[in-house]
Amino acid sequence: MLPNRDGVGPSQVALPQGRWTCMLDFLVERFPAIRAAEWCARMANGDVVDQTGRRVAPQQAYVPYGRLFYYRTVPNETPNAAQACVLFEDELLVVADKPHFLPVTPSGNYLQETLLVRLRRKLGIDALTPLHRIDRETAGVVLFAKQPATCAGYHALFARREVAKTYQAIAPGNSLMRFPLTRTSTLVTGDQFMQMREAPDDASRQPNARTEIELMETRGGQGRYRLRPLTGKRHQLRVHMAALGLPILGDRIYPRLLPQGGDEIDNPLRLLAQSIAFRDPVTGENRRFASLQQLHFPAAPPD
Repeated sequence: MLPNRDGVGPSQVALPQGRWTCMLDFLVERFPAIRAAEWCARMANGDVVDQTGRRVAPQQAYVPYGRLFYYRTVPNETPNAAQACVLFEDELLVVADKPHFLPVTPSGNYLQETLLVRLRRKLGIDALTPLHRIDRETAGVVLFAKQPATCAGYHALFARREVAKTYQAIAPGNSLMRFPLTRTSTLVTGDQFMQMREAPDDASRQPNARTEIELMETRGGQGRYRLRPLTGKRHQLRVHMAALGLPILGDRIYPRLLPQGGDEIDNPLRLLAQSIAFRDPVTGENRRFASLQQLHFPAAPPD
């Protein structure tokens, strides 16, 4: 395995059965955006190794069913001015307050400009591991483990739904709806890339998504809502609010997928992971962490 480099851990790729004669041929076909000369340079620098940690050479015979490890790069990555703060740190956990538009982990065109990599560099903790995720567009509390040996215990809390998460959202008001209410449905992958959707009611299908929704206040036709997800499906809160006819302000995916054209800094998704609470599986103590951020209602149009 390769060590972390500037906060970034090595990526890996599986070696399937195939017709490639050498490792370089496989990598060039598997990653067409990366030129052969760049792979050769990486290999010469020892930046591509096999699962035993041995350096891989370009003309090395291709052997299936193993794994290669390498450093992923994002040329000309767009700088991100959004800044997170650390709410809490002890020997077990780091708790960060993430702003809108900052990804939690590297993916796609995001690498150095992610919360995980920034924290690893800032705190000098290569082993730092996120215990859950929130969308890039969502702001709020994110937990990280400092010790790899403890990750399984924390992940089990989420799997057993023993973590109480509270969100806030700003969305249209509806005077005909009565709150609090609980939205229960079955979420499945939608037809559009990135989207989820509610499946039609089917007695043979068990619901997999449940959200408690409470109206906290109204202002100018908009409402501030408290959302408590009782399950953890992808985009659950966004789908449930849109399905109720209350799409969260600033949502470019629900109810309709809008063209990607850059972030609207002045119109973020009005969704905040406000707090998270659980009984620590290592220490046994009750933990609760809350965001310092606030969601703001949109400014009223001038008269």
